[in-house]
Amino acid sequence: MTPLDRILLALAGLCGLLGVAASAAAAHTSGGETLKTAAQFLLFHAPLVVGLVALGASGFANRTITRLAGAVVLVGLALFSGDLALRALTGSPLFAYAAPSGGFALMAGWLLTTVAAFVPVRR
Repeated sequence: MTPLDRILLALAGLCGLLGVAASAAAAHTSGGETLKTAAQFLLFHAPLVVGLVALGASGFANRTITRLAGAVVLVGLALFSGDLALRALTGSPLFAYAAPSGGFALMAGWLLTTVAAFVPVRR
């Protein structure tokens, strides 16, 4: 496993941790539904990044594409879930259109995951 793989894996773990924390906070705050959505997205996508790292590192899928897909998903999570969490906790957005931009990045990450299924692995 390369240093980049380790970074992606560590960030995926952090997303899972933040998802659990946001779920707990959502149960106790007035912005609960918005924060709950942010938590769900973190918890749904963290295992995707773990899986992408594992597939790329094991040689079962194209490493470059799986790394790119994982990085794009992480950027999407930061924008989408970060914006929703900030709105729920402070009332202020991350920046204009952060959540929709993050949503598009998440879709792009899933599309790259699909592409990785069809790109041959060089051995």
